[in-house]
Amino acid sequence: MKYLMTTIFLSLFACLCWQCSAADTPEAQSTAPMAAENGNFTINVAGLGAGTVRLVGMLNDQQFLADEATSDANGSVTFTKDEPYRQGIYFVLLSNNANFQMIIAEDQTFTLSTQVNDLVGGMQIEGSVDNQLLYDNLRYETTYQGALNPLSQQLKTLAEGSAEYTAVEKQRQQLIADRKSYLDEVFATYPTSFFVKFKQAGQNPELRRELPNDAQVTAYRMEFWDNVDFSDERLMNTPVIFNKIKRYFEELTPQQPDSIILSLERLVERLPTLENSEYYKYFVNYVALNYEPTKTTLMDSEAVFVHMVQNHFTYERAFWSDSTNVYALQLRADEMANSLVGQPGPNVKAPNEKGQLQSIYDLKAPYIVVYLYNPDCEHCQEQSPVLVDLYRGWQQQSPPLVDVYAIAIDTEDALWKDYISKTGMRWTNVFDPSNKAIYKTYYVNVTPEVYVLGPDRKIIAKNLNVSQINDVIERDQQKR
Repeated sequence: MKYLMTTIFLSLFACLCWQCSAADTPEAQSTAPMAAENGNFTINVAGLGAGTVRLVGMLNDQQFLADEATSDANGSVTFTKDEPYRQGIYFVLLSNNANFQMIIAEDQTFTLSTQVNDLVGGMQIEGSVDNQLLYDNLRYETTYQGALNPLSQQLKTLAEGSAEYTAVEKQRQQLIADRKSYLDEVFATYPTSFFVKFKQAGQNPELRRELPNDAQVTAYRMEFWDNVDFSDERLMNTPVIFNKIKRYFEELTPQQPDSIILSLERLVERLPTLENSEYYKYFVNYVALNYEPTKTTLMDSEAVFVHMVQNHFTYERAFWSDSTNVYALQLRADEMANSLVGQPGPNVKAPNEKGQLQSIYDLKAPYIVVYLYNPDCEHCQEQSPVLVDLYRGWQQQSPPLVDVYAIAIDTEDALWKDYISKTGMRWTNVFDPSNKAIYKTYYVNVTPEVYVLGPDRKIIAKNLNVSQINDVIERDQQKR
């Protein structure tokens, strides 16, 4: 396999690690906190003793060391700061490696007191409504799961529709309804608290069981973000946004370019603004990074990349990126844009072994395989003989269903001709040392690259192993 272009890495976030402070990163400074007090809170952990206590913050799926201090012999430690801490979910990492959660919101003067052998159950809060709600909920959820899980396990052993199954399922549904009522009451009583915004954001839509299965999934996906307040960027300092976006794209979105693009655009439409929006920055970088052509098996991932760059990584919108990076991305997307699945295959015209110009559209078979390779490429040396065997079988058909147009790239004339002779490549072979004949035609990231053109000369598949060609053609024939 030969890489023809160095991958351009998209800038997502600066490094967030245990060794760096959130205040040292541009992203930490760009998300301005809501009006908040300067940090000044005390943590008492009975039975802990003296040692280092670390305050670990979150930025989506990343963690960073926000602060550290030393507890006294009684396990008491105070964190102070001449400015507010970044608001969000934190973990308090104790000197014995145990940890517990806490919320830092507008009110940053409070006290948390607990016991080293019962961090959650023993937690008592003074001066923080958000942390009181957090720990009330943690204790509630422990009790709830303790009651729900045995019922769920019991249902697996019972015959669905039996009287016993119905009775147990009724108990389970009652527990679920009670939990919903509990949360609804908390949400109604404390509508502006950060805990409520965080907890609401994590709630999933209810299944529309009256709809057919496909419609249920569509409705679920459309309502998946309904409870997220996109005007509050503090939610990015919790795990909830990362967990949701990962599920949204990996589980709820069909892994096809058009579906991925549509899911992203519907998500972007929900944002109150794109200008300097950390949500916008995160969402478009998430998709661009996860569907970057060299890092995914998605068919025609270039279609996602081209859409992302042409619509979002622009000079007007990509406020997080400098003009040099934007230019490089735009240039790369421009090279990819002419060879996406569903588009007409570009008609390359280049010299063959005898110096005669031959074009793709000269070939008359219903299907054309455009094979781009390099003679020195190890993977090409594996794939070329397989394609030769397939070609011999195609030529035995009358008339042949498939023909091959092979383009050698980044090589020398003698090497190219020797490779043709050695491998027995009897199809149309062309080579343009200047590469002008293939510039902005068929995008090649790694060799060999395989495109398949259908009877209407539109690209029906790309990024294939040679062994997949027959299956692709058979499926296309069935659709016509």
